[in-house]
Amino acid sequence: MSRSRSESPQEQRPAGDETEAQAGAPTGEGPAAAAGGRRLALDVHGRLRAMILNGELPPGSVLLQAEMARKLGVSRTPMREAFRLLQEEGLIDARPDQRARVRSVDPEDLDAVYGARIMLETLAVSMTAKSFTAEDIERMSDALKRMRGLTVDDQPEEWHAAHHEFHSIATQAVGPHLRRMIASLGEHSERYIRLAQLGAPASWSKAYAEHEALLDALRSSDPAEAARVVARHLARTALSVLADIAPEHEPAATRTALAIAGNGGH
Repeated sequence: MSRSRSESPQEQRPAGDETEAQAGAPTGEGPAAAAGGRRLALDVHGRLRAMILNGELPPGSVLLQAEMARKLGVSRTPMREAFRLLQEEGLIDARPDQRARVRSVDPEDLDAVYGARIMLETLAVSMTAKSFTAEDIERMSDALKRMRGLTVDDQPEEWHAAHHEFHSIATQAVGPHLRRMIASLGEHSERYIRLAQLGAPASWSKAYAEHEALLDALRSSDPAEAARVVARHLARTALSVLADIAPEHEPAATRTALAIAGNGGH
């Protein structure tokens, strides 16, 4: 299990952590204790993950296990497991003899994620447009109203929840396996959405217009238009962030996906 080397020798010793370190060992509490420890680690992981994705812990931030454990009011055992999970997801770097850090934005990762999102979500909205109901329209309209009524700077979790719901309804017609893939890519994109919002705040009105256009296409049962709108909407976010953080990077995956799914690569 990976461990941040930024901790002092005193912190690295098991003194004061003996009970925690032995949490996985057989005790009188048995599997129930292990299950409770796992749930706590997952909860800590979720909280840290949200802090990274919403920008509270920006790229390059140093993460100290002991300090974060104190901040979140937990022991270091679930924090170590949370760090391991974050590293597996590629959200932090925690190499031996180095401090753990929030990973910087990788242009290749951004390009790959959005290329995949464009291809999968255009497929999904095309399928959804064929079976969209009045109830779906109402739910999607409500999510969009909530997005408009929230301030992402002050209420990031609520805004992203409404945004996630909006796109989930728009792609709901696909099977569970594909839904999970789309949801995972969408969550991975949250930090990029945040960067796009910070880098080009004037694009808010255009983003909302694109959301309205997607809702209109679904309301009209127009698969081709729904695919075109969502492809350009996703590509605009990716290209905006890349132009800001890595203007020299050629977004081949995003542009190729846009050309295929959005019927145009401009």
